[in-house]
Amino acid sequence: MDQRVDAHAYAQRIGEEVGVSGWITITQAMIDTFADLTFDHQFIHVDAERAATEGPFGGTIVHGFLTLSLLTRMAREAEPSIQGAGMLINYGFDKVRFLHVVPTGGRVRGRVELVSADERKSGEFTFCHRITVEIEGLDRPALVADWLTRLYVNG
Repeated sequence: MDQRVDAHAYAQRIGEEVGVSGWITITQAMIDTFADLTFDHQFIHVDAERAATEGPFGGTIVHGFLTLSLLTRMAREAEPSIQGAGMLINYGFDKVRFLHVVPTGGRVRGRVELVSADERKSGEFTFCHRITVEIEGLDRPALVADWLTRLYVNG
């Protein structure tokens, strides 16, 4: 999203959906790379043949934490740019729930709602965004997360 907004005006949008990201297709190559980086090689993620015969989902599925890590891209696409934004820091999560598996090859996107905004001191905002990760073709989301970020506005 390339609209630019004032931080104070944005902070008034509590309870509003502020944007929706584009769809992201999660490939087996992405899953395998994530497995290598995190040392999580559970067969349900990386062994298509075994996952199809021994797993409950008919094939490999995406790591929940891989889906969670895509929130950065989703938020960047969905949230408006703040005028004068300097540094943005990941401040953590109040809540994360994994609600449905994402099949390999599935497409996901994030719906972003502004839950809270607090200007701790002049130019220093703490935002909480609720990001609901939808799975294309399914009614139940992959995950819902309340994500805290700290924004420092220049000048």
